[in-house]
Amino acid sequence: MSSIAVTRNSVAVPLLALIVCGCLIAAATNGIRTSFGLLTLPVTGDLGLTREAWGMAMAIQNLAWGVAQPFAGALADRYGTARVIVGGLVIYAIGLALMVVSPTGTLLNLSAGIVTGVGIATSSFSIVMVAFGRSVPQEKRTLIFGIATAASSFGQFLFAPIGQALISGFGWQSTLLYAGALLVLIIPLAYALRGRSERAGGHVEMPFREALRRAWGFSSYRLLVVGFFVCGFHLAFINVHMPAFLVQCGLPPEAGSWSIAVIGLFNIVGSLLSGWLGGRVPKQMLLATIYFTRAVAIALFVFLPVTEVTAYAFAGVMGLLWLSTVPPTAGLVTQFFGARYMGMLYGVAFLSHQVGSFIGVWLGGFVFDHTGSYSLVWYLGILLGLASAAVHLPIRERGAPSFQLRPAA
Repeated sequence: MSSIAVTRNSVAVPLLALIVCGCLIAAATNGIRTSFGLLTLPVTGDLGLTREAWGMAMAIQNLAWGVAQPFAGALADRYGTARVIVGGLVIYAIGLALMVVSPTGTLLNLSAGIVTGVGIATSSFSIVMVAFGRSVPQEKRTLIFGIATAASSFGQFLFAPIGQALISGFGWQSTLLYAGALLVLIIPLAYALRGRSERAGGHVEMPFREALRRAWGFSSYRLLVVGFFVCGFHLAFINVHMPAFLVQCGLPPEAGSWSIAVIGLFNIVGSLLSGWLGGRVPKQMLLATIYFTRAVAIALFVFLPVTEVTAYAFAGVMGLLWLSTVPPTAGLVTQFFGARYMGMLYGVAFLSHQVGSFIGVWLGGFVFDHTGSYSLVWYLGILLGLASAAVHLPIRERGAPSFQLRPAA
């Protein structure tokens, strides 16, 4: 039995049903989001936009997601995950529909950027993990977070080829409308995730603003937040710009969609493995290893000739490392502070991740438009991977003293 007290609503839901429904929501929301890179060429071609303009819309989406995530997490902590997810799915679907009637970069910044970004923040796997985190003991949380992350990756694997087929067969506008309809159809699944986190034994109850202040005073948390920036930079740049990069290298558009699918497929394994390892090895060392290996993989991909073989090999390796940072990062947050404030405090770390995503997506388009190449951004990705590996080494795997109840005198 978990040490986390839960509400009557959450007790009534079997754990298996909660996990299955949460994983299906995570798969759909992440699968649609990670298919946006397939829209780069058709959208810019049809609307006459530059790569930088499209990249800005995607960058704003990632930033809006990050800014909204702490608030979405705090709402889920206080009022329950189901309510937040239902609202998020509706907003997400509206954002996709508005993209269809957004012919300019400015309108795309609003629809694809702000509205869709807020919808993702309030419906994706970060909120699903709040429900998972309150329902299982501390020693099993990292594994459960790995399962949620793997489900998100399965969505990426499934939606990439389907999205490319729909775009080729029906156009990008119809594809977005079909995706929005799917989001509306999965709303009933959120019922299984109802309930909210309550105070755990041994932890201080405090206002959310005070919890944030105390958390930021904990040095290991600050380092974790800084390091997570690099994860966002890598993922967003590759997800949005790699399909176009492969076409620039002479490969067919299908190579881009299948590369994104391969990343999703291998990340299922990587996420589950990361969740399993997170309960057996120091999480900070696991994270340092992931970031270092990413830097090596990017370096090999950049300096070797780009072929379908090297593209799929790189996608496979990056897939193993893709969202494998999430289970140990979320696990460290709950280990530092307990599950009570997980939604908000993981959301703050995720804001850093999304600032990295903003810069990675925007910089990719900016550098390409001004140099005709993505090389500078690939090189920066190598350096940032090495820097993040170093940042994680001083982190200590222990609870924050300011969140622990002091024994009675």
